[in-house]
Amino acid sequence: MRILLVGAGGVGDAFAKIAARRSFFDTIIVSDYDVSRAERTIAWIADRHGDQGERFVAAQIDASDASAVERVAREHGATHVMNAVEPKFVPTIFAGALAAGADYLDMAMSLSRPHPTNPYGETGVKLGDEQFAAAADWEAAGRLALVGMGVEPGLSDVFARYAADHLFAEIDELGTRDGANLVVRDENGDEIFAPSFSIWTTIEECLNPPVIWEKDRGWFTTPPFSEPEVFDFPEGIGPVECVNVEHEEVLLMPRWVDAKRVTFKYGLGDEFIGILKTLHQLGLDRTEPLRVRSANGPVEVSPRDVVAAGLPDPASIGPRMTGKTCAGLWVTGTGVDGSPREVYLYHVSDNEWTMAEYESQCVVWQTALNPVIALELLATGAWSGTGVLGPEAFDAEAFLELMARPEAAGGYGQSWGLEDREPTARA
Repeated sequence: MRILLVGAGGVGDAFAKIAARRSFFDTIIVSDYDVSRAERTIAWIADRHGDQGERFVAAQIDASDASAVERVAREHGATHVMNAVEPKFVPTIFAGALAAGADYLDMAMSLSRPHPTNPYGETGVKLGDEQFAAAADWEAAGRLALVGMGVEPGLSDVFARYAADHLFAEIDELGTRDGANLVVRDENGDEIFAPSFSIWTTIEECLNPPVIWEKDRGWFTTPPFSEPEVFDFPEGIGPVECVNVEHEEVLLMPRWVDAKRVTFKYGLGDEFIGILKTLHQLGLDRTEPLRVRSANGPVEVSPRDVVAAGLPDPASIGPRMTGKTCAGLWVTGTGVDGSPREVYLYHVSDNEWTMAEYESQCVVWQTALNPVIALELLATGAWSGTGVLGPEAFDAEAFLELMARPEAAGGYGQSWGLEDREPTARA
């Protein structure tokens, strides 16, 4: 297996560092528009693990150009293309991988476009629609595009498959719930606003109309930050208010898992929600370039790119961050014994541990872990398929067993949790 990793930012860097401890691949080509970032990642791996020879090589790539992706993939004989950049680059990397005859993985899917006249009631172009529209091309080529294979989406979708196969006879709701108690402080010890994940992606997710799926209604939308609820997260994180957010799980899970309702809620907090609303009111969430005067004459810039450039790089805030992040799936319904059941399946990532082990902050590290596991399962043949598929299309037990097995026994040493909770009366 020869993997072309597109992007050496926070998640791409963590992906390479996690993979460096594994032996299932021959080569990872770490590529980035700024090749020095790829070289920095490889240097870190060499420092920690010794010279890797041809296991890790650096390359320059333009992720916005499908032909460039194809060219780099072909030059290095890539069998798999791993997309670790902003979702706005999904179309070109997706197309470039297919043109190169390689399999493809991503952690975020092609972007949505709201309904033109009823954005808070009906869906327009949904997340992943453009990729699923190309499924026949991937099937005809005998190639696999495994989409949404991060942590959320990704691990949460694996949990959905596991719950349906092993825990429930009938599922009422699959509810992805994401929360944390992370704090970032400046050099004076004062808490600051510094998103732990790409602000570009966060704006896209949080300000687009959230999508909900119901069996008797299909996919529909609501206003941003709707249906707030307080969810109690495990391992000391505690209660966090969560709100509806647009996310891939809602577009993936109903395609493979039978449930009456599918939702995604994210613990943002009042301050974060207020900042996002202000960005929207000022038009700073827009992606369309604006013409701006500068000392060197007029330039065109995207307001959202300016916001992203003005905030700390999520990859750099690890040393100033404390706390844990939790990704998981809350499932309600009827258990296999015929009784009402409610469970929360989850994985917690502790920033102190990820920084000590990988010098990667916990949110990007947790995201990067899951595609590495998926690629190992593909390399061993435990997972296989063609077309455009989500994580739900594969055996969840194989994934979770490899994830939790101790490193000394050939696993990843990352335990996951299953909490039975008191069933809540549903209207």
